[in-house]
Amino acid sequence: TEVTEKLEEVVMIWTKQIRQVLVESEQIRREADDVGPSAELEYWKSRMSSFNSLLDEIKSSRVKKVISILQAARSKTLRQWKELDRSITIAANEAKDNVRYLYTLDKFFGPLANASPVMMEHIPSLMKTVCMIYCTSPYYNTSEHMTSLFLKITNQMINTCKTYLCEG
Repeated sequence: TEVTEKLEEVVMIWTKQIRQVLVESEQIRREADDVGPSAELEYWKSRMSSFNSLLDEIKSSRVKKVISILQAARSKTLRQWKELDRSITIAANEAKDNVRYLYTLDKFFGPLANASPVMMEHIPSLMKTVCMIYCTSPYYNTSEHMTSLFLKITNQMINTCKTYLCEG
């Protein structure tokens, strides 16, 4: 029981650390007013990397050994652990899925940033791709995500027009 108690303490520390990561990941992002759509992709790539690293750690042999010992001891801390494991897996899957969908827009980010204000040729394809993401993505099709993406696309269009006016 002494070993079990020590391992439960370790799992409680891990639980606290993982909860902190989850809480931080759910906080509202503060971004500059003129940030473009490539920032959205970079955000989700960073989030995917963080959660994948966390998943790798959770699936490490060291952690698995501790969890299996606590399972054998029928520890009550495992209920919280399983819940957190599930939350991390969901967050990692969401980030991975969002990166996959946002990469379909990546080909528009360069032309959108470097075009003249007559960027109309890119808009229909861009909107079709955004529509496809909205219709098919299990995670990214929320009002919050779509608003953020449209805001960044609009910011990029405004920045391109400003640059054109200042250089013209």
